[in-house]
Amino acid sequence: MIFWISAAFLTVVATLLVLLPLTRRTTASVSDNQYDVEVYRDQLRELDADEKRGLIDPVAGEQARAEIGRRLLKSAKAAAIDGQVVRPAKSATREWMTLITVIAIPLISWAVYASTGNPDLPGQPLAERLARPAAQSTPDELVARAEAHLKLNPDDGQGWEVLAPIYTRMGRPANAVAAYQNAIRLNGDSAARQLGLGQALVAEAGGKITVRAEEAFNKALALDPKDMRPQFYIIDGWMQQGRLTEARDLIRKLLVEAPLDVPWRDQAQAALTRLDTEINGDAPDVSDVDKTAPDAAQVQAMMNADSESRATMIEGMVTSLAAKLEKAPDDVEGWEKLVRSYVVLNRPNDAIEALDRAKKALSAEKMARLDAVADDLGLAYEPEND
Repeated sequence: MIFWISAAFLTVVATLLVLLPLTRRTTASVSDNQYDVEVYRDQLRELDADEKRGLIDPVAGEQARAEIGRRLLKSAKAAAIDGQVVRPAKSATREWMTLITVIAIPLISWAVYASTGNPDLPGQPLAERLARPAAQSTPDELVARAEAHLKLNPDDGQGWEVLAPIYTRMGRPANAVAAYQNAIRLNGDSAARQLGLGQALVAEAGGKITVRAEEAFNKALALDPKDMRPQFYIIDGWMQQGRLTEARDLIRKLLVEAPLDVPWRDQAQAALTRLDTEINGDAPDVSDVDKTAPDAAQVQAMMNADSESRATMIEGMVTSLAAKLEKAPDDVEGWEKLVRSYVVLNRPNDAIEALDRAKKALSAEKMARLDAVADDLGLAYEPEND
């Protein structure tokens, strides 16, 4: 009952404070004519003083007094008109509208509250909201619950590891960096943790690959050399730093080592072409471009096909690459792709045969590069001495 009485009283007071000024009398502000009256009065006093000191003759003083008096009377009359009290015209409609408004506002607000509000509902402090089941909690409440737990248990490495990527998705990179660092400190190093730390550092820097972020990506790559993601970030960092040649060489390495059906091949090839153009100042040589890269439709078809059909498609691409090398045998990168593709397809004899064919077309310097690829792939290949 006290609640309703207080609500009614406060509503009426607030309504009156808004509506009462509508019924007040208003007066005009001080006008320029009122200031002129004071000026002319001062002039009359100064004129009397000049006559007493003999600074002005009586005839001139009388003429000046008459002129000042005329102006004084004119300004005084205008000032009297400006200063009159302005009373709003009485209107029965206006008075009724004011009364209806004073009554309607609290009635409408009380009716809305009665249908949607509940004055007997107890407050819900944060501690009580966090105690609710997880299924009934909002994401922010779940994060707050985890933070409260970690505040009491700062050495819970698993808790930090779970919370770190959530911070990243919530756009709180500084908290994500701290969480990843705690997870690494408590749970030990791992490629996933270093990668997450690097990503959080990049987000914190507004997309810039900082020295700390690059260090994290290098650690992630060392822990899992097969993961391409750290290398993509490293390439991005090198491009930001202007190390275009190093970025281009790493992209080439990824394209050579990756299977032909990787979905990111088109993007990587486009980046390689752009880097070649920036470095050389003109369009790249045809040997720098992987003409066998599948387009988006081919990639989607391979992803949707079964393993047998996918293998058939890849075989077709490898055959196409071999045919292109017959026409352009000086393409050392094409030979690298072909050799690696044969190894991926478990056709080592074809890979060795391709090395033999390449030796007949390539210079000694380029062939040395292929020999290194063969050693890296563990091919039982004995390069012939010239």
